Amino acid sequence: EPCGYLLAKAGIIADMSTGQFVSRCTADAMTSAAASIKEGHLVAFPTETVYGLGADASSADAVAKIYAAKGRPADHPLIVHISSIDGIGYWADEISEYAIALARTFWPGPMTLICKRSGEAEDFVTGGQDTVGLRVPDHVVALALLDAAKQIGVHGIAAPSANRFGHVSPTTADAVREELDQYLSPEDMILDGGPSQVGVESTIIDCTGNNPHILRPGAITQAMIEDATGLKVTDAVHEIRVSGSLENHYAPEATVVLDTTPQPGDGYIAMSDKPTPEGVIRLAAPQTAEEYARTLYSSLRDADSQKLSRICIDQPQGDGLAIAICDRLQRAARGR
Repeated sequence: EPCGYLLAKAGIIADMSTGQFVSRCTADAMTSAAASIKEGHLVAFPTETVYGLGADASSADAVAKIYAAKGRPADHPLIVHISSIDGIGYWADEISEYAIALARTFWPGPMTLICKRSGEAEDFVTGGQDTVGLRVPDHVVALALLDAAKQIGVHGIAAPSANRFGHVSPTTADAVREELDQYLSPEDMILDGGPSQVGVESTIIDCTGNNPHILRPGAITQAMIEDATGLKVTDAVHEIRVSGSLENHYAPEATVVLDTTPQPGDGYIAMSDKPTPEGVIRLAAPQTAEEYARTLYSSLRDADSQKLSRICIDQPQGDGLAIAICDRLQRAARGR
């Protein structure tokens, strides 16, 4: 089964049925996409969490295109994606032993480490802070792109989620096109690697103190962090701005209300053991927290495509991934 398509001229593609795909994740396709990054263009690519909108993390002009396409505040930092743990020392200084332990345990994977930045991590990618966020994604297309880029001198790809700022993150290439089609140039690209398998953004961990601190929950949980490091996860020592941390975020056009009985005409997301009231439009009925996370954003987008005005969502119960899902839901409920 092909791992995906490389779509060129992302700004003018209408749909995949037109046949305007270049290839199916061949080495040549990755070389072409990496060259596009090197030339200062944008490449949207899949990760296991959500799709990212990537640019050369060392190029101020290229990174500025990310901010413009997303409508993102310039002081909001970006996550730098690297091809392996070997790249961490290029972007970070004073790397703690527990940060290395986390990287060895969970990379490639849905985890971003916040470390003291090196001189290579400039203000335009760190939001002017003295820290940098680093991640090795766990997706064959993303890793192939990062490796091809490294071979031509691109040490990292800065990549927030490939959507307009504050909107629902995309988990498919089609969702990227729906979000950003009018904001991409003909030289930009979209790599289609199928649906993201985790579905919510990476866990962000502050590794600058004596103990790790979770700045954004995700699939790598507190228990997993403590087991890997032998340290307790503690409260933050100081404020660090990170992706997806604003109170209003991850919001569809529809109003999101939580833990409320849906009325006829409302969209509804809840675990599969919750029945659908008469006249209510069921958007998702996941059986597990993993399925809930994987289908959440596509369900919110589905509600908007159906022009629903309200989505009622029952929050999942429990620890682990349920905490990350509830974090996203509570931000979505605050709107844009």
